[in-house]
Amino acid sequence: MKSICFLAQFPPPMHGLSKAVATLYNSRLKEKYHFSKIDITNNKRILKSLVELWKCKSDVVYFTPSQTRGGNLRDLVFLKIISWRNKKCIVHIHGGYYRQLIDYNVPSWQRKMNYQAVKRLAGGIVLGHSLHSIFEGLLPDDRIFVCPNCVDDAFIAPSIDEKINKIKEGEALHILYLSNFIESRGYRDVLELAKIAADRGDSDKFVFHFAGKFFDPAEQTYFEEHSKGLPNVAYHGIVGGQDKVDLLNQSHLFSLISRYPNEGQPISILEAMGNGMAIITTDHAGIPEIASHENGFACSKLHIDVNEIYGYLLDCYEHREKLATVCKLNYQVVKKKYTERQYIDNMDKIFSTL
Repeated sequence: MKSICFLAQFPPPMHGLSKAVATLYNSRLKEKYHFSKIDITNNKRILKSLVELWKCKSDVVYFTPSQTRGGNLRDLVFLKIISWRNKKCIVHIHGGYYRQLIDYNVPSWQRKMNYQAVKRLAGGIVLGHSLHSIFEGLLPDDRIFVCPNCVDDAFIAPSIDEKINKIKEGEALHILYLSNFIESRGYRDVLELAKIAADRGDSDKFVFHFAGKFFDPAEQTYFEEHSKGLPNVAYHGIVGGQDKVDLLNQSHLFSLISRYPNEGQPISILEAMGNGMAIITTDHAGIPEIASHENGFACSKLHIDVNEIYGYLLDCYEHREKLATVCKLNYQVVKKKYTERQYIDNMDKIFSTL
């Protein structure tokens, strides 16, 4: 049995990268390969991680690198140890910023070290074909693999028939923001939409739900100040398990108006589609491969007009059959292309190639 060591971030905290890693690590592939792990989530245990990597006896190292300058320096040390130990390494980029980071935002010596390290890799994995350029010129095409994200089985609705019926009955539309509270992920835009609705007397038409973690106290202060007095805003904290399932089930539209620099292919968008929601998003990073105007409303990340987006919400409210069609389409797309089984099968093919 071939062995694979996961040099990766595991939850907690739960975010797109750690969630994808945990899904793969706990999958049925454990029966085909011997999995071990070195959890690099906490940088305070860096020395322990380095020792564990040096002692690692696995055939292959599966590595999820950082997309920050400081994290990249750490990663170069990891990659050097892997090279010294003469082990195969495959890097899985869970974002779209890595190439920009090493090409434009690090010193020339650091860029050169990254180029050398990448060229020694057994392979590189990206989330979509639009992110293929991350490794172009550094790895041959047959060593660049594409593996889209997936929705865990627990967060795909078994049926959306009841939701579709309620949409057609004319109830208030529920709009969901489910992500960490980072300005560039667009939560402030969703708050502005809620304010427009309240100012226009449309609070009975649209209810705005927010869930996620505040990393910066300033963002929490902003949210609390700007949501105060809005009757159509609800904050649910950090949700998981059944609470998350319930929130996904009751919502009709999902908003992630992202221009987040490290964005890749948000699992949150796929989860929303897997629960029969229309998507409000941007053309940023790998998002266009999973969501465009066909799936809801996609605006340019360079020109975000909340009044235009609000016009789309009114259109959804007034044309229920049209909204229901989009919701059904998104559900079918996820069931066809982005299930947990398909993700695991794709990763199995990549591991087998190595």
